[in-house]
Amino acid sequence: MIALDFQSRVPIYEQLVNGIIRLRILGVLTPDEQLPAVRSLAVTLAINPNTVQKAYQLLEEQQIIYSLPGKGSFIKPLENQKLLEMKETSERLKKAAVNAFEKGLPLGESLQIIHEAYERGMKYD
Repeated sequence: MIALDFQSRVPIYEQLVNGIIRLRILGVLTPDEQLPAVRSLAVTLAINPNTVQKAYQLLEEQQIIYSLPGKGSFIKPLENQKLLEMKETSERLKKAAVNAFEKGLPLGESLQIIHEAYERGMKYD
């Protein structure tokens, strides 16, 4: 389901949020599908339940999920698919920037590459 990188600089709750968003965009999680209970997901991922609760709260604030008291959390029907796709793209760009930094690519050169890609409307795989 969701793979967490415990060595990453990205907090676990953010990785969980991004993982759920990714699964929603891919259609693995469908509208009105119930998410695992906080404790259940915490046990499955071997993380603190408070971390899962924080991720669920963020997802609810971002209107990705909704909660029904006594019933749990559910995937909200996508009214903002474009927003989710932009968030996912933003996360990929952040990862690419961290990778470029770690490989020693100068910031100016990284910005130049991005600027040229925007100007040309190029798509990179």
